[in-house]
Amino acid sequence: MKKTWLLGLGFFSISITWALYNAFVPFFLEKYITTISLVGFMMTLDNYFAIFLQPLIGRKSDRTNTRFGKRMPFLMIGMPLAAVFGALIPWHNGLLLLVLFMVLMNLSMSLYRSPTVALMPDITPSHKRTQANGIINFMGGIGSIIAFGAGSFLYDQHRSLPFFTSSVLTLLCLAALIFVIREKRDAVAYVPAESQSFSSYKREWNMPTLFLLGAIFFWFFSYQGVEALFTLYGKNHLGLEESQASFSLAFFSLAFVIAAIPSGLLGRRFGKKPVIMIGIIGLIIIFASVTFVESLLALRVILLIGGVFWALININSYPFIVALGKESSIGTRTGIYYIASSLAAVLSPPLMGGLIDLFDYSVLFPVASGGMILALLCLMGVKDNGLSKSAHTDASTNVVS
Repeated sequence: MKKTWLLGLGFFSISITWALYNAFVPFFLEKYITTISLVGFMMTLDNYFAIFLQPLIGRKSDRTNTRFGKRMPFLMIGMPLAAVFGALIPWHNGLLLLVLFMVLMNLSMSLYRSPTVALMPDITPSHKRTQANGIINFMGGIGSIIAFGAGSFLYDQHRSLPFFTSSVLTLLCLAALIFVIREKRDAVAYVPAESQSFSSYKREWNMPTLFLLGAIFFWFFSYQGVEALFTLYGKNHLGLEESQASFSLAFFSLAFVIAAIPSGLLGRRFGKKPVIMIGIIGLIIIFASVTFVESLLALRVILLIGGVFWALININSYPFIVALGKESSIGTRTGIYYIASSLAAVLSPPLMGGLIDLFDYSVLFPVASGGMILALLCLMGVKDNGLSKSAHTDASTNVVS
């Protein structure tokens, strides 16, 4: 558990970087782009890279073997590059330079996202992975709270300060991880996978995995669309200040942080699937309710409740996808997890932005609620045969019908 808490620093840096990116980059793009759908498209650049790169990097990290381990070399290259290009984003002087910095930062982030996530199951016994996922997401949530809270204050001082601070924190987190994590010493079973044939890769796509990936796609479709467009929704639909809109998201993140570790414990005790189902049903109601909210206080209370339900979903989803495969394919299954979540993130903001252009901002949350309904239907098709109860499951021996 000590190593898990320290590994959470990697998630801390990722979360604070993406939270600031999603909160403030739309304001930069809005100065050059007139349609919300195109702004939404530009906000999905990272996910285009993730769709193609995360599965490849995940599989590559499964088979990597260096004196630093399988995953750490990717962190040691990607995190410094992401820190540099992230800090440069607010210093653009035109759309072309802004997009260039965005692309370079997203490419750098793609180098280490899957390996960072895969480190958790590498160093954690299978029956404790849901609990461990709660811990590292707790750390990630702290990063989001700092981003939306302190980031709003820093942005008011100068638009470059949130990005510069994020970059410094990323480098500090990398230094701590290099000092603390020794993969060959800390891994449950450090055995780099041999090269796999295409047929063995295809076997990862069993029917329960496909249904679960469908559910992951739809709940991220809802979540990513709301996250990417919420600050514009708050500003243009509710009449909030830019800093008020971004700070409101901190309430969602605060609830996520508070509920992260309990959500992991609930998933371990009652099973991942039923806990996720409760979270989905809750967010269906929450997203539908936001449509009728006009006051800032009511909005923040609803976001606070919504963050709890999102924790029930998010904390249990990644360990669930890992539990449906083999230990030797953790990096690969991390990659296919990112295929579903990134494809949703690619499609959601431009589609929701297009609907906003056609109608108005009032369609945002009804569409998000509809996406959650589809996620619930997909999850109901996952026949896990008890595998979602990680307390009694060894992922290396799972057999799924």
